[in-house]
Amino acid sequence: MMYVQGFVVAVPAANKEAYRKHAAEAAPIFREFGATRIVEAWGDDVPDGKLTDFKGAVQATPDEVVVFSWLEFPDKAAADAANEKMMSDPRMEEMGASMPFDGKRMIHGGFASLAQQGARGGMAYVDGMVAAVPADKKEAYRDFARDHGAVLCEHGATRVVDSWGEDVPDGKLTDFKRAVKATGDEKVVYSWIEWPSKEVRDAGWQKVMADPRMQREMPFDGKRLIHGGFAPILDA
Repeated sequence: MMYVQGFVVAVPAANKEAYRKHAAEAAPIFREFGATRIVEAWGDDVPDGKLTDFKGAVQATPDEVVVFSWLEFPDKAAADAANEKMMSDPRMEEMGASMPFDGKRMIHGGFASLAQQGARGGMAYVDGMVAAVPADKKEAYRDFARDHGAVLCEHGATRVVDSWGEDVPDGKLTDFKRAVKATGDEKVVYSWIEWPSKEVRDAGWQKVMADPRMQREMPFDGKRLIHGGFAPILDA
């Protein structure tokens, strides 16, 4: 079962190219360690929320942009093995010393694939989402994600992935749990929607929002869901 390491970072807007270069240099190392895909997506349409949002999740300042990023692994064992290699590889230590962003505010976690619709290929825009879901509603959320994913693909999305938090650590300044105000009986879900272009995404969402199949009750508190649109700057 695919395993995902998800990240959200606040990067100074002026450091966009430096961040892209830094990520491109790290990508071959992650592939060497077993990652099958590395994606870095630059914030393009990241709205402010009333209770939660991506900017608040990483305490982004006005001159910073939110980056939504993930690594895909064949399974959790492969991800765990990669983590061990990362911790001991001197190349990672060198890269960590020259990060073009504040790593102390980066949030990260490990997530097991829960539902997937569509297939990889042709992604030029991505919607990223993080939510808090009651642990006892895992199956209800899976059914919800499958149904919504099918509708999204019908209206233009190429791939929809929902993953269930398995290794989501507490952070000193920021973390996924605080990002969505998760309670002790809730799990963090990390999800994304791949689109062939921003234009298809914008048109697709209009159709999705008007589709009566999307009106079913959500098995989680949608008011605490954080979401945004991102333009990929690396897809390795």
